[in-house]
Amino acid sequence: MKDLKHIALLLLLLSVLMAGCVEPAETFSYRMAPSPENADDSFYIPPSSDAVLANTAEGEVRNVIFCIGDGMGPYHVALARHHGVGDDKKLYMEQLPAQGQVTTYSANNPVTDSAASGTAMACGVKTDNGMIGVAPDGTPYSSILEVLQKKGWRTGLVATSQISHATPASFASHVDSRNKQKDIAVQLVDNRVDVMFGGGRKFWSDDLLAKAVDDGYQMIETRDELAQIKSGSVIGLFGDDGLTTFAPEPTLSEMSGTAIAVLNAPGKESVSKKPNFFLMIEGSQIDWAAHANDTERTIRQTLLFDMAVREAVRFAQSDRHTLVIVTADHETGGLKLEQNNDNGVEAKWTSKKHTAANVPIYAFGPGSEKFSGTLDNIDISKRIAELTGIKEFPVVREPAEIVEMVTK
Repeated sequence: MKDLKHIALLLLLLSVLMAGCVEPAETFSYRMAPSPENADDSFYIPPSSDAVLANTAEGEVRNVIFCIGDGMGPYHVALARHHGVGDDKKLYMEQLPAQGQVTTYSANNPVTDSAASGTAMACGVKTDNGMIGVAPDGTPYSSILEVLQKKGWRTGLVATSQISHATPASFASHVDSRNKQKDIAVQLVDNRVDVMFGGGRKFWSDDLLAKAVDDGYQMIETRDELAQIKSGSVIGLFGDDGLTTFAPEPTLSEMSGTAIAVLNAPGKESVSKKPNFFLMIEGSQIDWAAHANDTERTIRQTLLFDMAVREAVRFAQSDRHTLVIVTADHETGGLKLEQNNDNGVEAKWTSKKHTAANVPIYAFGPGSEKFSGTLDNIDISKRIAELTGIKEFPVVREPAEIVEMVTK
């Protein structure tokens, strides 16, 4: 009996210790769609030149396009370049004139997850792994998207994951756990993000979809419907879970191009000038492929993301007042590149998890020089705030602005 009491006491002590442990960075639990037999990389249109782009560095920042390659480390970029354009060429993101690297640790772990890193990039504060839009003590902070929205900017989120997934969620929701995707979906609607394209239909109740329509959103589900959208508020849920990233779904570049066009379209608030907008574009499944150590999918997802970068840069070149930032939330897979027997490169994976490696950052447009060198992930939104005339950032979000964190 005495031994049983000792065992019970030990089990109780163990449970207390486990409860006090920090939440580890996320491990791979995503399901990628099967690749069609005819899948290839013919969608990728290489840059016509490998020259670094001439910068449009003068003037005010009127739009921001923030591109995030989830899990994309420097070797993911190099691997995609080797297969997409060749060793002596550049991807679109590599042509951007300002370049640097970003540190990614979270508040409670040297290896971040997407929730903590997304919060750092969106809100300018460190938080614990698994938390979104709040500090470790639960204090909610406004994202750069929400602060610009208060200034009258239009806003958009595009992803190949569920639109309620950790990275897009970090820009327009505030929850204590990234797993509360139904709560996040409610907040995305209540926070009036103008354009949302991605997957995750299963997290949107029929009541929430009806509310979105009542609130003025256009609801679309197909590539053909996407092609018809020209203006207004719109939600496109193109898959029940994460997107397959194969036809007949729209590509990330098609979703991105439409989002840019819709956010830039003339409206009531822009009689005298073009509207301002903030758009976050995520290549979500670079991370998923790297978790699986799937080299071919990693190449494909990185090239799909680079085509979305192409859409952003082409708009910025013509607009001349758009800041484009391209970076990652963390590195996944511990990827290294080694020489193979054919004098080419071979991918060597050292992990199936996130790592503490620095990630690349590239920028183009007015103010882009502020994103060169070595930054921490909380610096990105702070510098966007500075360039867009926001004097106070980070900023605590008022309780009245918060949608309930727990579903009733």
